[in-house]
Amino acid sequence: MDPGILCFHHCDHKVFCTIIPEQCPVCKQKLDRYDYKLLPFRVPYPFVKASQHPRAIVMKPTQGDFLNDYYNSQDLHIGVTNSHGCVIEFNEEGIWGVDPVTKKWSNCDNSAHWDQCLMLEQFDELWNEIWDSVLLKISSSPLWEAHRYNEERHNCFTFVLAFLRALECGELSEKAQDPKLFCKQYVVPRTSAAGKYISLYRQLKRQSYFIQSQ
Repeated sequence: MDPGILCFHHCDHKVFCTIIPEQCPVCKQKLDRYDYKLLPFRVPYPFVKASQHPRAIVMKPTQGDFLNDYYNSQDLHIGVTNSHGCVIEFNEEGIWGVDPVTKKWSNCDNSAHWDQCLMLEQFDELWNEIWDSVLLKISSSPLWEAHRYNEERHNCFTFVLAFLRALECGELSEKAQDPKLFCKQYVVPRTSAAGKYISLYRQLKRQSYFIQSQ
């Protein structure tokens, strides 16, 4: 899903595009004869496919996707991937990803909705056993039954913070004690960086180039 935004430096300008042109859109000089100060590079894509990132905290827009639908005022939805990359999430329908009867992982039929998300944090394989154990235990609690969901007070964010506190993993668990502090340290930096990429992507949907003075 990476649109492949490219950047090159020329005549004291940064030029963003999806295809390197034959000539500079600013000075019109042919680029194949120009000795670049900095070789063209691909702008890092900030989003990930949740199923490819086990043991992670992931976030996406509640509706739609980041590139085409998201604006700062819109709500975000947060979830946790287990050691298999399945997203465990809490919403108005209760817990997804865990069978309420067997208390085991259920099919990951929600994974397609998490193909363009931000990853807030990921743990290495050494955490597999304890991560899944704590996640199953938390998810199986009656606290996350559908009728308990409240958009303002008991929601997906409440669920993820409860999991992180129970995980007892140091700084991340400590920050999860305070929702505002957690947002400041883990959510805001990621969404701010993503916002710049989104803005650039939308500029390039309207025009072939986006030019910045250096």
